[in-house]
Amino acid sequence: MPTHASRSDRIRRALPAMATLGAALALGAAAAAEPEPITARPLIERHAFSGAVSVQLTQELDGLSRHEVEIADASMLAVMEFTIQPGAVFPWHTHPGTVLVSLAEGELDFIFAEDCTARRLAPGTAIVDPGNEVHTARNTGEVPAVVIATLLGAPAEGGLTLPVAADEATALDERCGIDTPGEHTH
Repeated sequence: MPTHASRSDRIRRALPAMATLGAALALGAAAAAEPEPITARPLIERHAFSGAVSVQLTQELDGLSRHEVEIADASMLAVMEFTIQPGAVFPWHTHPGTVLVSLAEGELDFIFAEDCTARRLAPGTAIVDPGNEVHTARNTGEVPAVVIATLLGAPAEGGLTLPVAADEATALDERCGIDTPGEHTH
């Protein structure tokens, strides 16, 4: 006559396998929960102002030539929220319009290729990104940085960030002492 293990015996024998499965699931969940280095969330996707809108901005920063921006048709607007994890770096890029960059949380170094100077933004500070100036930004802090980017003169369609060519990115990395992400080689 076959003997049947009691329910408690079956559970006791299954516990090691269940513990192993639980540990594997926990590790998988932890890996899946790892945040992306940089995430972008549209807050306003390419809205149009009523009527004709033009914008003229001037920015003077220590060490840089005067940035003057004149947008004859600034009638399209896009607003993005970027979350930049500690240690994350944007690739070198430009934009098809002018970007007003405001730091909501954390800290961020904004770097124009023109002078390779890291300009530290703290919460409540902002900088004008003329759009046509090659630049990068990085989070050297210990907490995520949250940036609100308002793009004036956004095109009706197409990319809002325009990466530079791989050879230019490599040269800028070397000149500025930065290791930006991308397919370029160092």
